Amino acid sequence: MSDALHLTVNGERHAVRAAPSTPLLYVLRNDLCLNGPKFGCGLGECGACMVLVDGRAARSCVLPVSTLADHEITTLEGLGDGERLDPVQDAFIEEQGAQCGYCLNGMIMTVRGLLNADPAPTREAVVAALDHTLCRCGTHQEILAAACRAAGLAPSAHEGEPSATQGEPSAPKGEKE
Repeated sequence: MSDALHLTVNGERHAVRAAPSTPLLYVLRNDLCLNGPKFGCGLGECGACMVLVDGRAARSCVLPVSTLADHEITTLEGLGDGERLDPVQDAFIEEQGAQCGYCLNGMIMTVRGLLNADPAPTREAVVAALDHTLCRCGTHQEILAAACRAAGLAPSAHEGEPSATQGEPSAPKGEKE
């Protein structure tokens, strides 16, 4: 174990003792008791562990904690202002963008990162951003609707579209099932 590492997480400075190669996810969950980021694949593939690093979406399971001393880390718990949810969180609630909820952290943090970089993305940019954030329950339509609502693209991205139960799937081209 090395000297204490100093991290700024959700606006607070923390001193943690961890080996320099320890994944940020482990420190967030085990040392700081932040459970928004989830352990999914451990390979940076699924997105369940997503956080924001200096406002950009990053997969915490593959980020060595030693590389983050001079960066602002935001977890799901750090969105909003303590009294109100972040607009992305509100959009996911409005569109019922969760089933089991395991992927929700990754989806919300990915959309927040996209909106930080581009406050007015196209629907195609939203789909591209979410392309490598996996949902195994099949709430793709609600997730996309929530992301589009958060991006200001439509009050409800799935209004007027046929549902998958009506025989015609409305998933955007290239979206994974």
